Amino acid sequence: MEALMDRYAATATATALYEALATGDRPALAALLHPEFEGHTTAGMPLGLGGSYRSADDMLRNFWGRIAKHYSAKAVPKEFHVLDDDRLSVSGSYVGTAKDSGKALDAEFVHVLGFEGGRISRLDQLTDTQAWHEALSGTTRFETIDYSVRDGVAVICLNRPNERNAIDLRLGEELLEVARLCAGDSAVRAVLFRGNGPALTVGGDIGYFTANGGAQYGELFRRMTGPFHEAFRIFDRLDAPIVTAAHGSVAGGGLGFVYAADIVYAAPGTKFVTAFAAIGLSGDGGGTWHLPRLIGPRRAAQMYLENRALDADEAVEWGLITEVVAAEQLEDRAFSTAATLAAGPTKAFGRMRSLLHSSWTNSLSEQLTEESEGIAYSGATADAANAIASFVAKQRPTFEGR
Repeated sequence: MEALMDRYAATATATALYEALATGDRPALAALLHPEFEGHTTAGMPLGLGGSYRSADDMLRNFWGRIAKHYSAKAVPKEFHVLDDDRLSVSGSYVGTAKDSGKALDAEFVHVLGFEGGRISRLDQLTDTQAWHEALSGTTRFETIDYSVRDGVAVICLNRPNERNAIDLRLGEELLEVARLCAGDSAVRAVLFRGNGPALTVGGDIGYFTANGGAQYGELFRRMTGPFHEAFRIFDRLDAPIVTAAHGSVAGGGLGFVYAADIVYAAPGTKFVTAFAAIGLSGDGGGTWHLPRLIGPRRAAQMYLENRALDADEAVEWGLITEVVAAEQLEDRAFSTAATLAAGPTKAFGRMRSLLHSSWTNSLSEQLTEESEGIAYSGATADAANAIASFVAKQRPTFEGR
């Protein structure tokens, strides 16, 4: 009889949780969740939502709260089963719509709930992450970035024009969310970085530093560079080629948007400067790795130690960017190039990017081995088979990115 009552109590508590989440009843949620609550959500969720949440407040603010920001949805439980260890398994579906795209969400889930003292102490979530991504695909709205996918191109527009797209913690966090969106969306076959307003980005937001750093800035910079650098690690591993359109100023860690790209166009008069020496910092954004490889160690040292600024023409001459494009043509040219790449052999492009990156650390023998593996991998794709057949038939191939 006691076990039966426990089952009813657990089911009633779980039902109350879903009702409170659907209505946004925070007092009810606070009463239902144990003070030592932990949540563990599915890897691969969009917006960086997959992971571990170490308190009820963390789960409320950074998981459920952020879902509510991007989706009008609720968890609808269908079946409840008590497990042998007294945990409760709940299966059902998340149903609703994504706010920006208006697309329907219908994602199955399994929640495993643990209890302590009659309250929920743990939630482990499994869900259909692809359904979440599909509902969100098209347009996603952030505070500091405009993000959309069209014609296979993920357009990532830095959108703090009044601050000349200066980088604060929020922009770094949202860039990481966008990087994960790109990595998780098979519709993304090229990426375009651009900036709204007078500059691509002037680098770190000095006003944000002074407002949040106190007397010591070190820990603030550690927190800021964490998501910012992780985003660039993800972009580095994408199959999708990356194009950057630069204008105005590109400074400090903002040069990371130049380093991450395979092709960089810049408007005449664009200035490129590391800027770190002027404020007593050593640098971020990957410059100490990329710059010596792009422009040579002596010139890289000059840009860092002497704060040497380059204009767009010098940046082409030094090898930092690809081409100078008239300002009125910059955005169209960059998107056209990205769209052309998006219509190409995406898997082969991914291996090309990987091989070009690994060439800096591999011996010739190691690189030849990786080339053999890469061409075997790309040769097994549908795109390669189609392109070779089209070549024989003297027809233009159509690439599907697989």
